Amino acid sequence: MPGKRPLSVTSIRSGKRERKAITLDVKLEVLRRFEEGEKLSQIAKALGLAISTVATIRDNKEKIKASSEVASPSRVTQLTRHRSAVMENMERLLSLWIEDQNRQNAPMSTMIIQEKAKSLFDDLQREQGESSQMEAFSASRGWFVRFKERHGLPSIKVSSDAASTAAAGELKYSEVLKSIIQKGGYTPHHVFNFGETGLYWKRMPEKTYISVEENAAAGLRSTKDRLMLLLGGNAAGDFKLKPLLVYHSENPKAMKGYSKPNLPVIWRSNKKAWITRSIFHEWFTYFFCPAVEKYCAQNNLANKALLILENAPCHPVNLSDLSDNVRVEYLIENKANPIQPMGQGVISTFKAHYLRKTFQHLLGGTDGEDKSTVREFWRNYNIMNAVDNIAEAWDELEPSLMNSVWKKIWPECVHVHDVSQIENITQIQQDILALASDIGFAELVEADVDQLLQSHAEDLSNEELMQLEQERAVEEKEENEDVPPILRQLTTKELSEAFFHFEAGMQILANNDPNNERKFTVSRGISDTISCYRELYNEKKRRSKQLS
Repeated sequence: MPGKRPLSVTSIRSGKRERKAITLDVKLEVLRRFEEGEKLSQIAKALGLAISTVATIRDNKEKIKASSEVASPSRVTQLTRHRSAVMENMERLLSLWIEDQNRQNAPMSTMIIQEKAKSLFDDLQREQGESSQMEAFSASRGWFVRFKERHGLPSIKVSSDAASTAAAGELKYSEVLKSIIQKGGYTPHHVFNFGETGLYWKRMPEKTYISVEENAAAGLRSTKDRLMLLLGGNAAGDFKLKPLLVYHSENPKAMKGYSKPNLPVIWRSNKKAWITRSIFHEWFTYFFCPAVEKYCAQNNLANKALLILENAPCHPVNLSDLSDNVRVEYLIENKANPIQPMGQGVISTFKAHYLRKTFQHLLGGTDGEDKSTVREFWRNYNIMNAVDNIAEAWDELEPSLMNSVWKKIWPECVHVHDVSQIENITQIQQDILALASDIGFAELVEADVDQLLQSHAEDLSNEELMQLEQERAVEEKEENEDVPPILRQLTTKELSEAFFHFEAGMQILANNDPNNERKFTVSRGISDTISCYRELYNEKKRRSKQLS
């Protein structure tokens, strides 16, 4: 990591047995990763340590920090200085807010951060009933400097009033990119872009009675529960990678029994539900590079790629050094006039698709006899349902859209110039309104849907930051409790029963559909779709015979 001494683990040999002595730097790095919300297994893998060793370091946190103070006497006074619980809580929430702002590339300045700190401090003091003590806090510049050191925030993006030079900067970057592409011999199939975005996966338009009831109830878990996604693909538009999803819980209840490697997303967890450098590093090494190599081989292309990223805090600076075939370039920072391709319509259209899939899911689960009510269905809508809808929404994005968003920085690669050929958000919003009417949300209008789609980029208030931290602490405690895992498996009996229902349904259609061509097309399609389950059934039958 930039600005830090390289970590080392020295080996001490004793006869034939090798014992490893863990340095203080390594121990401090383990503790730092714990504070960032990483799991035991993630830290152990990243630092090449045994899980038991990492657990021991965590359990000896206070002793290790005490040793660190002895090793760095110049900082002893600063580290041991008494600070109130209100101040500690305020700085922890403030660091969460700053990192969240950085990930959204939101403009910040020292004054904005100081004002936020003062606001959080006052709210926490009122919340904890310490108004009688009236601890003074002015959010001075000296406090700000010490705060950055305490929380490891050496570089904070400061806003710049450079809107007048936005167009010139965009033109300059476009020329630089053309030069890189020409020299590297890259085609639109070889050039990739990815962007991070937050998604409030269980949020309804404000006017719906579901949203009104949830906001009136105690807690914010449903409407304020956010996950992070990394979405992107190549400039040709013919290759979208599986989304990377980062959630605040590694094993939520709804995921019990599911195989995470077989999910339609790359599932990772972080206490703050943010994409960290270590997560991004792992994604680049073990997912992006192999996926590009496979794609190039399947399409008879040279195994190389140009990856274009925003200059965000979660993006490691040495990515190009990790692969001989992938070059990484960073976009110029320009909040006044963003040019990242994924931000030109891909991410916003994806969110509209996700909302449409959610409404389709809601209608399908409540329309008909013996079905759940809308309230019951929405109460049971969980993170696993959201994962499925995210994957389906991502699949629905057309190659023409994925290609068209490159027009700002690489117009020569765009092959669809007729905007009418590209599905836009307005078309999807009309579908959402039609679905909403069928569900019973007839009061919704286009502005309500638009407001919901825009709300994914909203900043959390002080109250919401505090509420979410409390609720996630409860969730983490529940997650760490010893609960017998749910074993999900398909037996031959269950498969046989499923085939019976498929065949019964097809028989109803065959007996009543006057259109023979449609009947046979559907029958073949269903038979082909469930062929993988028939293969699984036959395999289980063979194994059963061999065992008997």
